[in-house]
Amino acid sequence: MYSVIVPVYNEEAVIEEAHKRLTAVMRSVGGAYELLYVNDGSGDGTARILRRLAEGDKCVRLLEFSRNFGHQAAITAGTDFARGDAVIIIDADLQDPPEVIPRMIEKWREGFEVVYGKRAKRKGETAFKKLTAAAYYRLLRRLTDVPLPVDAGDFRLLDKKVCAELKKIREKNRYVRGIVNWVGFRHTYVEYIRDERFAGQTKYTLRKMLRFAADGVTSFSSKPLTLASYLGAAFWLAGVICLIAVLAGFSAAWAATLIIAAFSNGTVLVMLGLTGEYIGRIYDESKQRPLYILRDKVGFDNAEGD
Repeated sequence: MYSVIVPVYNEEAVIEEAHKRLTAVMRSVGGAYELLYVNDGSGDGTARILRRLAEGDKCVRLLEFSRNFGHQAAITAGTDFARGDAVIIIDADLQDPPEVIPRMIEKWREGFEVVYGKRAKRKGETAFKKLTAAAYYRLLRRLTDVPLPVDAGDFRLLDKKVCAELKKIREKNRYVRGIVNWVGFRHTYVEYIRDERFAGQTKYTLRKMLRFAADGVTSFSSKPLTLASYLGAAFWLAGVICLIAVLAGFSAAWAATLIIAAFSNGTVLVMLGLTGEYIGRIYDESKQRPLYILRDKVGFDNAEGD
């Protein structure tokens, strides 16, 4: 059996087309399947459409959050409830084409337990978005000890063994693609061209993207904290050199001293903020709150599909 997890947040303009294409793809694959939609507290007509789909299609199951808990929590809920031997994660906006799924399944049948989609080309995205995404993935790969693939998002296939391990990991500030790589198993990828969004607006604002990037770095690396020590030592050494220059009577040394002081103070403030990010995550973990709260489940008395 196959499970397709679809996190959904305010996607009334695209969800019916996504369902149509996902259904066609999964029927072409053959075998039992389920489409597991996770409504992440949508405020538009998404919930109504998903309920109608669940009522009219026995292969559809629906999880409804009590509020918006975020994309990574929605993926987690999907993996918690998925029943398939192979679990595919895909967004509803159709930027990641459902038609790539059969190629992922082929790799899974060859024995790979994680098959992720690697973006060979990204349509409809600004040069700024492409540049920052490329830079971020490569920086993250250098910062972490976990081998994280570049140009890959959450669009991937997971074997049920991988999902079983994910259920054991309940950290709050989740970076699912990083956790998947951390648990190990045999990985491979399929390349594809990422399409433009079918309809509607992106839910990832610049603020959310920066927050997500911070989750990736702080969840899998302490190297930024180590960098603070190196920077502190470098500024201390520079300060000593300037002090010697001032005592030796070099007039320009005063200006250099002020510049170094300004940079060092700024660096201290940045590093204090960075340390606060790590401490904040420790605080979140200590509260032991659930990753998400379900308001309703629909279609969970259905048979396993056709």
